[in-house]
Amino acid sequence: MQSWPAPARSRLPGRGFPLRVFDTATGSVRPLAAGPTARMYVCGITPYDATHLGHAFTYLTYDLLARVLLDAGHDVRYVQNVTDVDDPLFERARRDNQDWREIARNQIDLFRTDMAALRILPPTAYVGAVESIPLVIELIEKLHGRDATYEVDRDIYFPIGAAPHFGEISHLSHDMMVDRAAGNGGDPGRPGKRNPLDPLLWRAERPGEPAWPSPFGPGRPGWHIECAAIALAHLGERIDIQGGGTDLMFPHHECGVAHAEVASGVRPFARTHVHTAMVHLDGHKMSKSRGNLEFVSRLLVRGVPPAVIRIALLGHRHTAEWEWAPSLLDLARERLARWQAAIGHERGPDTRPLLDDVRRHLADDLDAPSAVAAVDRWAGAALSTGGDDPQAPALAHAIIDSLLGVDVEPIMAGGSSV
Repeated sequence: MQSWPAPARSRLPGRGFPLRVFDTATGSVRPLAAGPTARMYVCGITPYDATHLGHAFTYLTYDLLARVLLDAGHDVRYVQNVTDVDDPLFERARRDNQDWREIARNQIDLFRTDMAALRILPPTAYVGAVESIPLVIELIEKLHGRDATYEVDRDIYFPIGAAPHFGEISHLSHDMMVDRAAGNGGDPGRPGKRNPLDPLLWRAERPGEPAWPSPFGPGRPGWHIECAAIALAHLGERIDIQGGGTDLMFPHHECGVAHAEVASGVRPFARTHVHTAMVHLDGHKMSKSRGNLEFVSRLLVRGVPPAVIRIALLGHRHTAEWEWAPSLLDLARERLARWQAAIGHERGPDTRPLLDDVRRHLADDLDAPSAVAAVDRWAGAALSTGGDDPQAPALAHAIIDSLLGVDVEPIMAGGSSV
């Protein structure tokens, strides 16, 4: 599957700091012990409601993470999936009387357009679930060889008893896991299962649903096995970062990690688990069921510049839930105008402290709000007291572009833009 075009990134002098990031499994901010190549897997969209601002905030998080790693001298091998076959997609197709494949194609195209507009660094490999069905079948066969599958009415399940460390990412109680599984695509109450938490690996063919041939009979993949198969095939048996929204922590990431570790015999599958907090609107998490969604594409159609949307998102820590409000766009417009005006001057204050501050804040658990505040201080000084460094505006522009991902078209002191 084709990704979106990569935005240009300005070159900066020197190197950034090693990244420290909050790891869900340990509940602490830890150094990311990546080698020369950092391997990152981030769960992508199910293409039926792209791209709302919760999505945008999530993928901005891993864009910043990749930028910090690249600035620190790492290569980044980044894989993202698309769950282009799943129950919510079929429900949308039935509701709208459309072919589910057409909906998926249109939504994936829209998502790619939105990501390119927001200057999100694209994954190295962008992989769909449908194209990965052979990988899924291979992984299920490997689990079967390790006595880690069983059948219920032709459906194939994974026994969590085969994964002795199951639950060590989310640290939820059994009852809480059962409750979350029921609300996130699981079937804990199904008769015949060995454990209510056992996840589905292969769903046997049902009337009116697509199916693919397999050694277990025609059907389609379960949700969690899809990501495990893609990650193992494209990144190997151990990765540095597993990422996604906090709503994926359980059951999706917990189950996917269990599949990968049992199949490979290698633990841990992911050295670090990074989760992005939810974005709220009208007092509730943005969700299709509530209909409280704001979309990137709608904002763009209304004439909101992509840089303004990105700056509005950068004002929040990835570990803290927050509430979207239209007033955030007004604040972002004002901030962008100040940055443009400051960079449009022929000279400015010394920019080396700004580079150090932005690098330091982003390497400290992706503290984008503090990095943005550092740019504000530099821009304020440039506009109030000026400066005598002719290189400063260009370097400030490069810092904002390369590390924050904002393309700031400068406004010259006389008022014209360039």
